[in-house]
Amino acid sequence: RRDAQHLAESGFARRTHGGLLPPDFTFSEPLYSRKAEKATGIKVRLGRSVADLLPEEGTVFVDAGTTCVEVGRAVLDRPKLRIFTNSIPLLILATEARATITAIGGEVRKVSQALTGAFAQSWIENLRFDVAVVGASGIDPSNGASTTEIGEAGVKVEALRRARLRILVFDASKWDRPAAFRFSPWTAFHHVVTDRVLTRAEQGALSAAGVRLHRPSR
Repeated sequence: RRDAQHLAESGFARRTHGGLLPPDFTFSEPLYSRKAEKATGIKVRLGRSVADLLPEEGTVFVDAGTTCVEVGRAVLDRPKLRIFTNSIPLLILATEARATITAIGGEVRKVSQALTGAFAQSWIENLRFDVAVVGASGIDPSNGASTTEIGEAGVKVEALRRARLRILVFDASKWDRPAAFRFSPWTAFHHVVTDRVLTRAEQGALSAAGVRLHRPSR
């Protein structure tokens, strides 16, 4: 206990009932409105970078989350594109879209403004996507992408499973801050789009997993 107390006080770990966790481990999630206020410029650039990887025609799943909303916003004017999403803010934009937007039904999770739960997962079982774009609440450099809530993790997993091309997008603040539920290892993705500047070793690990790394243009 003394060792655990010392590690926690020194900032090397976080104490929890029965053990220790990494110091940046994410227990909870801020409200969507608070996340939407942060790093808006980079999220727009990330969204446009992902849009460059998406087809002009076909079916695309776009995940919930503030960065993924910018992905959807960047492709709203593609009339031959059908966008499936569980993001309530993106669904609100449907009235101004040339693309066709279809809701993935489910329970409303207020903190993230996402549609989640068993119904959303079973709905996705009937679909196939040319591309799935998902975000993450946290990233473990060794183990991949994670999120704070099991229902959202389930939706991400089902969407990725049914897509030919799989893209992960996240801003630099998520790096090395794993959340509670890992939903995919690096090998699940074809492309990763982030503003995080990775070390040569980190880039090598992604390349070994078969992932292509993209950074947004200025």
